[in-house]
Amino acid sequence: MVSDWRQAEKEYDDEVIGWNTVPEAVEAAVKRRPEETASMYKGGVYNRTLTPEVIDEAPEGEFASVTYGDFRRIYRRLAAGFDELGVTKGDRVGIFANTRLEWALSDFALLSRGGIVTSVYSSSSPRQTEYLLDDPDASGVVVEDQELLGRVLEVEDELSLEFIVVMDEIDGYEERDDIHTLADVYSLGDDGYEESTFDDWLDDLSLNDLCTLIYTSGTTGQPKGVEISHGNFRACLNQMWKRLGPRPDKPDEMVTLDDDLRILSFLPLAHAFERFVHFSMLTAGATIAYAEDVEPEPLREDMRKIRPNGIATVPRLLEKIYDAVLERASGSFVGRRVFDWSVSVGQDCWGFYESCDEPTGVAYYTRDLPPVLRAKHAVADRLVYSRIREALGGEIEGFLSAGGSLSEDLARTYLGMGLPVFEGYGMTEASPVISVAPPEEPRVGKLGPPLCDVEVRVDVSRVGTSVVENDALDGEVGELLVRGPNVFGGYRNKPDETDEAFEEADDDGDDWFRTGDVVEVGEDGYLRFVDRVKSLVVLSTGKNVPAERVEDAVVASEYIDQCMLVGDERKFVGALVVPSVHRIRDRADEEGLDLPDNDEALVNDEAVRELIEEEIQEANADFEGFERIKGFRIVADEWTEENGLMTPTMKKKRREIRDEYADEIGSIYPDG
Repeated sequence: MVSDWRQAEKEYDDEVIGWNTVPEAVEAAVKRRPEETASMYKGGVYNRTLTPEVIDEAPEGEFASVTYGDFRRIYRRLAAGFDELGVTKGDRVGIFANTRLEWALSDFALLSRGGIVTSVYSSSSPRQTEYLLDDPDASGVVVEDQELLGRVLEVEDELSLEFIVVMDEIDGYEERDDIHTLADVYSLGDDGYEESTFDDWLDDLSLNDLCTLIYTSGTTGQPKGVEISHGNFRACLNQMWKRLGPRPDKPDEMVTLDDDLRILSFLPLAHAFERFVHFSMLTAGATIAYAEDVEPEPLREDMRKIRPNGIATVPRLLEKIYDAVLERASGSFVGRRVFDWSVSVGQDCWGFYESCDEPTGVAYYTRDLPPVLRAKHAVADRLVYSRIREALGGEIEGFLSAGGSLSEDLARTYLGMGLPVFEGYGMTEASPVISVAPPEEPRVGKLGPPLCDVEVRVDVSRVGTSVVENDALDGEVGELLVRGPNVFGGYRNKPDETDEAFEEADDDGDDWFRTGDVVEVGEDGYLRFVDRVKSLVVLSTGKNVPAERVEDAVVASEYIDQCMLVGDERKFVGALVVPSVHRIRDRADEEGLDLPDNDEALVNDEAVRELIEEEIQEANADFEGFERIKGFRIVADEWTEENGLMTPTMKKKRREIRDEYADEIGSIYPDG
């Protein structure tokens, strides 16, 4: 029987929990683990200016490491170098790069000096770059390479930049005295570094000082700069440590956030989730390795080399990893029938676990299985699960997933294979976590109770009764309102939006932040994400349809890669569907069917349409009549960040998708 983990996490305290600023928390970790590995970086990916004088050159395609002591030495000298460039407390400085070691080093250097780091996605166009540097009135920017430098220079006349720092080697700017390499900044700081001065900078920081401006990804309009203080981040770090840290009530086998953790980092550091993961790891004294690519094959290669025991990810990447596993299983892996059988065994095992009156935690879900089911699981593990785990490095203890909902079928599949997915929920404005599934008692389809010191309630005023009274949801349903020490202070330069985001408290407490999310709060305190308020499809009949729940059910099909519901102000729900072309072709080969070679022609093939319709009808069975998809169109091109239809964190840009496929949507509703 699991101990009372909820009470245990409230009472938990140790040396990692505290009320100091983000750089001070990392300084404390350095003191505890100066010789342990802080970061790992790959050779042959970047033409770094910090190598080989500041950090060692990593061999081509292999990883080298930086200890906590060296990590501190570097960011302290960089902090002194930025001071020489004119950075003072409260100055805003942008970081415009892919996720890599130099991003983290620049981040901690600027924060230590008292700077406020503002985020710029590496995919930003020159116009977007201008906005993300102009809105915070950035005095400088750290860019990755010559290409991103070019985007900044294209709009520099509209900005007030005093300096530009480049992480990698560049050519042709020798005459510019305001453009420096990161190695130049290190050299400036090394020459003038004084430990007492650095300590004074840290002492001058307070929890109320702004730490960062993180710009929302812009799914519903112009990105907003979320002002997050050191105190906001520190509160969330404490909250997550209480839930996931190595509490004494947790068995040794249970997944924990601790100094033995080793993760592979690949999500954008410009986003709040990955930034918080970095702060969590480095506060804990754990190890971060930086990946080369987010596509499945390069990721698997990096995993085999790093052998991570934890990965922070988003649902879209978990779907891609599983699709890649399916493709291998259909070829030379173990054969599709054996793979499908093994998946069903894992789901049966997890189903038995969920039916138990007293669940024993994810680490033990196979321990009390009936003998026959335990034997089946052992065979499936030997034939399939162990091979998949080995392909992912062999030491994965769990995934932390955020930034969207994961289909329940896929969550059970991962759990059945011994790869638990702990779903988190939050947003940039919550710095960024509100809830995460507890390893002691995970529940598929639910997120876990709110973290310690986070209060929640629901408001039904902006949510239709068809959602609130849905028979599939048994708790309180409405727009989620939250408050707590992790909730941000406001949006940069947007007082009206800030006022609209908060509801005045009816007691002496803080105001409530409106998340914009429809959430169920169960009697057990667990949260279940239903949809974004702005993503609800509002039919002409007055019914509100939770788009993301239906979409998740549809993409659980191995033959459907992406799905988006449409139907606002229409009589019924329609959908745009991106097929999983390679899986459809594999099935056609197995059945001896001829399909067009061209993908554009394939989506118009009658046999393909019939297959997709069957899959949609299967998903429809789980929903009320008004929620079911009654018309759809298949489109050939995957929605990606590159074609402007997904955000950098792999969320659908619904407005842009509707505009792109206006004709297809119109054809679903021929009567207007």
